[in-house]
Amino acid sequence: MLKKLFSKSNTKLEKIYAPITGNIIPLSEVPDPVFSEKMIGDGIAIIPSNGSIVSPVEGEVIQLYPTKHAIGIKSVEGIEILIHIGLNTVGLNGEGFETCIEVGKHVKPGDNLIHVDLKLLKEKNLDTVTLLVITNISEKKVKINSYASGTVNCGDQLLECEIG
Repeated sequence: MLKKLFSKSNTKLEKIYAPITGNIIPLSEVPDPVFSEKMIGDGIAIIPSNGSIVSPVEGEVIQLYPTKHAIGIKSVEGIEILIHIGLNTVGLNGEGFETCIEVGKHVKPGDNLIHVDLKLLKEKNLDTVTLLVITNISEKKVKINSYASGTVNCGDQLLECEIG
């Protein structure tokens, strides 16, 4: 018991910053059960006010979908983050998305990742909600300590996570 009381904690804190400017909504309000029921992880959703997507953490781009609607980043602390732009946007096959980065590249918070034409998504009656989901929350023992709310600007702190 004393050993546990006086031993150093192996937990680490990681801050995750907003990848886009807009209004925050809880994942539970996203009209897609894959996200609202947290089937692939926990996180937050943002209804974007512009189409510039930036890196929310320092890390490495580990996945860029061929359709350019989603990107995966692994933070330096090992948190794997999926940024998914819009709902049912995979069907656009990359139309309206311009990537600024490639797989294997090191990124820092605020580095440009993708630009999306929100006007095009709206013209095609697609939901523009952008999701930030931690996909390895169980295996890395990630606990989200705080969530931002209301309106967020690119680069504002969005989440604070405890790892381990």
